Amino acid sequence: MTNFDYSYRVCACKKVSLGEIVHAIEKKNAINVKNIQDITDAGTACKCCISSQKDFGTPKMQIYLQDILKKYNGQ
Repeated sequence: MTNFDYSYRVCACKKVSLGEIVHAIEKKNAINVKNIQDITDAGTACKCCISSQKDFGTPKMQIYLQDILKKYNGQ
């Protein structure tokens, strides 16, 4: 996540930042998208921020919840 500041808004609908998502993963043990949704509400409205496949918006999101999880899971 080096290209994005922790204040970068990953979920526009629920106004959830990258820092909040990282906190959910590192401190609250979120291991999947559902955990992140439960902890932060990210990805619970339009769902565009979950993955590029779910992103129907224009312009497209720059980073997705699944990408963040993959980064933290070493994939």
